[in-house]
Amino acid sequence: MSLQLAVLKEQNDHERRVAAVPETVKKLIAAGCAVTVESGAGENAAYPDNLYKEAGAKIAASAAAAVKTADILLSVGAPSDAALKAMKKNALVIGGLSPYTNAALLKTLAANNLAGFAMELMPRITRAQSMDILSSQANLAGYKAVLDAAEYFGGAFPMMMTAAGTVPPARVFVMGAGVAGLQAIATAKRLGAVVSATDVRPAAKEQVESLGGSFVAVEDEEFKQAETAGGYAKEMSAAYQKKQQALVEETVKKQDIVITTALIPGRPAPLLITEDMVKSMKPGAVIVDLAVTQGGNCAVSECGKVVVKHGVTVIGHENVPARLAHVSSALFARNLLNFVQLLIDKDSKKLAVNWEDEIVKATALTKDGKIIHPQFAGKKPAAKKAAAKKTTAKKTAAKKAEPKKKTAAKKAPAKKKAAAKKKS
Repeated sequence: MSLQLAVLKEQNDHERRVAAVPETVKKLIAAGCAVTVESGAGENAAYPDNLYKEAGAKIAASAAAAVKTADILLSVGAPSDAALKAMKKNALVIGGLSPYTNAALLKTLAANNLAGFAMELMPRITRAQSMDILSSQANLAGYKAVLDAAEYFGGAFPMMMTAAGTVPPARVFVMGAGVAGLQAIATAKRLGAVVSATDVRPAAKEQVESLGGSFVAVEDEEFKQAETAGGYAKEMSAAYQKKQQALVEETVKKQDIVITTALIPGRPAPLLITEDMVKSMKPGAVIVDLAVTQGGNCAVSECGKVVVKHGVTVIGHENVPARLAHVSSALFARNLLNFVQLLIDKDSKKLAVNWEDEIVKATALTKDGKIIHPQFAGKKPAAKKAAAKKTTAKKTAAKKAEPKKKTAAKKAPAKKKAAAKKKS
């Protein structure tokens, strides 16, 4: 019997994407799956039911009907509790499950004995690149951010020489040169803007300059060590932030458009633009805050709104990739397809999850009725460890103080010996 795979209509009001598209449905069927799609699942992304039927999928009238026999459920965001409770035990739930902010979902998955896989936890390794939903969606968000800025900016991006005079090029500053930031730089540059960017990761400098942008950063020793092994930016010290802030403040004043993209997984977005910085900007300038759903990089941005503060338009659209639902769904669906293919044996076309695989271990949240991911299982013991670290820190401080005394004590006899030698 074929593996049963279900795709549901997303529940979030701001979600227009869908977890499978006709192209990936055909490939899932070829991999050994019988695909059932809830009616209307792809409607908001311009994938009507008839396209899924043509690709070989069955259309279910409701979410409950779609998941009733499902071995695998694909989703963009977290499925509803009702859908999860309707599933059979040991089924797989794969998608963007937001584990950092959705502890209740992890409990529901475990309580219903479902194996949950959070695609946003995908490791930054070469083998996993084709499954990385953060990169595929951030790429589109960076592109769309520039188009959103262009919509509200009262000037032009390229320099224009006209009989009536010269139109100066727009000055665009991108804060955070990750996937979204680099795409924003490339898009703004293609439109003819003068582009600069900043990031705390040293590797970003070369990447920014390769796209034709100029790099803005305080390049001290801390800056050189500011990237994790996984390729994410580390949180910087208060001293570095102060120096960088001063440089950024001077840079922001001169810009027509500022696009912020800085995010740290599992933490609120760092504040990059204060209200005073907004006040210092030119009248008619535009800020696009791509981190607004995690608190925002700009002090005055509002989630899901476009507001004017101190003469500056601040754009805080929620779920920017969903604003390009057709293409973002296609990329998201391919990410999921590649992950599902990793879990299915090519010969038998049955589930063969290798729980020791690096990719599986990094993304697996629950299994056999338990939360198994080390970052989310047993949070109380983690708090005790933190307390233990503080005690250790005190002991370390005490130990550091001891050697200084011993050293001083050692130096005294040494001086006496030297004096004795001179006498002799």
